[in-house]
Amino acid sequence: MNWTGAAERTVTGLGYELVDCERGPRGLLRVFIDRVPGHAYESGPGEFVTVEDCEKVTRQLQYVLEVEGCDYERLEVSSPGLDRPLKKAADYARFAGAEVEVTLKQPFNKRKKFSGVLARADGDAWRLLYSNGKVEEALDFALDEVRAAKLVPVVNFKGRPAPDAAAHTGAGQGVANEEVDGGRIQ
Repeated sequence: MNWTGAAERTVTGLGYELVDCERGPRGLLRVFIDRVPGHAYESGPGEFVTVEDCEKVTRQLQYVLEVEGCDYERLEVSSPGLDRPLKKAADYARFAGAEVEVTLKQPFNKRKKFSGVLARADGDAWRLLYSNGKVEEALDFALDEVRAAKLVPVVNFKGRPAPDAAAHTGAGQGVANEEVDGGRIQ
């Protein structure tokens, strides 16, 4: 039984994006969901995954996994958090302009880990604009050269980001657990 396929069909069928799923020790199934930009949700407007979103997906997944005969002990459904991983080409396109951390499979200039602003390069390539401490540099890379990539967390305790910054935050950077002065923290 392919539980990840059942999870993806269920999550996308409910109007959410499946960011990642994993099987943990002692029968744990962990599913990370995100809101799709521009989609209207019953739990209310906004770009952040809410507790109600997680509850809705959990209820439906419990039913589907039982029907599919998937053996598990516990199911966790949550937001991907402030440091949301970038897994697919669509993730890179969605978060172009945001600050990200990229870890390469092979070193480039004796480094594997880079942090900077993500941008589209020519063709299927991506570019990371970063500072080496003295000057701004650009690193062009293909997705198959990346071991891991994630958003750099941006926490704003003064409420919503300024309008020009809102374009770079994207959905999914919020966490459904606590709210502080209009912004969400982990």
